[in-house]
Amino acid sequence: MATTDKAKNTAEQAKGKLKEAAGEVTGNDKLRAEGKADQTKADLKQAGEKVKDAFRK
Repeated sequence: MATTDKAKNTAEQAKGKLKEAAGEVTGNDKLRAEGKADQTKADLKQAGEKVKDAFRK
């Protein structure tokens, strides 16, 4: 299950980068902020997965 969660987090991070880039191109500050928030959320989730992995070993 951890691998699935990591893949979802990576996909969420990529989605955030796309949103941020789209916001940059269109000048949409809200979309850019949403993209950065998505990336931050994915990074936090990924860090949680790394902690779980550390305790499993």
